[in-house]
Formats: sequence, C-alpha cells, structure tokens
Amino acid sequence: MGAIYKHTELSSLIEKFAAQDGVHSTMISSLELIRSSTTTLPVLRVHEPALCIVTQGSKVVMLEQERYSYGPSDYLVVSVDLPISAQITEASPEDPYLCIRLKLESLQIFDILKELSSESIKKRGMRRGIFVSETDEYIIDAVTRLVRLLEKPEDVPIIGPLIIREIYYRVLKGEQGEYLKQIVLDGSNVQRIVRVINQIKNNYAAPLPMEELAHSVHMSPASLFRHFKEVAAMSPLQYQKKIRLLEARRLLLSEAIDASEAGYRVGYESPSQFSREYRRMFGMPPVSDIKQLQNALQK
Repeated sequence: MGAIYKHTELSSLIEKFAAQDGVHSTMISSLELIRSSTTTLPVLRVHEPALCIVTQGSKVVMLEQERYSYGPSDYLVVSVDLPISAQITEASPEDPYLCIRLKLESLQIFDILKELSSESIKKRGMRRGIFVSETDEYIIDAVTRLVRLLEKPEDVPIIGPLIIREIYYRVLKGEQGEYLKQIVLDGSNVQRIVRVINQIKNNYAAPLPMEELAHSVHMSPASLFRHFKEVAAMSPLQYQKKIRLLEARRLLLSEAIDASEAGYRVGYESPSQFSREYRRMFGMPPVSDIKQLQNALQK
C-alpha cells in the first residue's frame, strides 16, 4: 500500500506544478515535469541520459525496431544519447499522462561509485544504452521527496543534491544498475562508446573516419563497430545520419532556409541524397514534413 500511496502523492505533486500540458522546467535544474491530457503520435528526437518515471498513463519508446513500454510500475533509464521515438499511449483529460524526467549526470554517478566497494562493481557484457526496470518504493519515496521540495524553494540548494544522489544510488543498486555503472567506469568498452557518441554528436557534419574514431578510444574499427551497435542498436554511420537529419529538421523549422541549405549545413553534399534519406527517416520529403509540423504547431 505504501508504494501506491506514494504514486498518488507524486501524481498530485506533478499536477500541482505542471497544471497545463507540456514539458515543465523546475527550479531543480535537472528535473522536468511532463503532463499530457491526450495520447500522441510518435516523436523522434535525441534523448539525453535521464531517468523517467511515469506515475499515471503509459508510454512506448522505440529504438530502431526495439520496443520499450513503461507505466506506473516501471521506470525508464536512457544512459547514453540515443535517437529514439517516443509515444504517449495512455492519457485522457480525466487521467492525464504524468511523468518526471531527471537528467543523469555521469560525474555524480562516478562519485557514488567511488564510495562503493570494488566488489560491488561487477563486470558485465555490453548492453543497450536504454532499459526499463521495475519501480520500487524506495525510488518512488525519494522522487516524491524531490518533487515536494518545490514547495519549499529555500531548501532546494541544500537538500536537492542529497536526494538526487539518493535516487542515483537506488537506480545503481537496482536489478539493472550494473549496466549503468559501466557508462562511467574508465576503460570499460561502454565508456569508450560514450566517448565516440560524444565525438559524433559534436562533429556530426564532418566525415566519419572510423579508423581515427577507433584509434581515439583504443579499439579496432571492427571492435568499435560491434560494441557501438550493441549499445546503440545501430552502427556509428547510422547514428551520425540520424543526428544529421534531426538537426536538419530543426533548422528547417526554426530558420528560413530551403532543404538544400539545411542538408549542406549538416554535412550533405548532394541535395538529392539528403532529400532521399530525409524522406526515408521522416516518411515524407522535407518541404511536406515541415509544412505538416508547422500546421500541427498552429493548432
């Protein structure tokens, strides 16, 4: 009964500080509150490392062809930057979708690991940079206390970091926490892939020299390719392509430029190749896609 009560209290707190639909920033910089009174179509974007807990409604996340569903009994962890498609599948005006999203900071996770005994850190094989795990009363209790802090802003600077540290600790001690630990362990293959992901994200418009990337993280090109695909469910080249096309879509929406210019800015030399790959990813050519998005935003 305790866990159910905490879910109810947490839902009430989210509704209090997120009275309207949308993604709401809070005075706790790493915490966002999300509310939606309707289901949604799939939305593709790069999801940064975060812990997501749904207290009401449900959501489906797609990484390539892999499906991850979660609701009030589960939490989602995205441990590396991944291009994923997310869709709210259960929501209504009477019972809106309610969720908290807490950004994961690798340095804070590393600080916690330094205080754990080395025996508690087990070497495991590669794993996707995303997982769904069962929520327990300890995590819900800590998250509830974190959101409740918004009622006392003066307490946030002192108590907020302590509760966030507790939440990280609870996730690390959870059934799949060993895989999250590998993200920050210096020298682990997962940590090497994180470094490559950051390089691609920061230089997405440049050519992708696999030999240089592999050398920079002390791996062979074949090993880099294999481990990257195990973590991200796609090859480095496919990852770069998604990053490029998502950035092109953002440019087309936010700036008065044509498709050829957007393609050129994100690294495409051929307008026809850009248009072809854009259509393959988003289902329609750039002009049609942007027009549809603009019409949806005006409603």
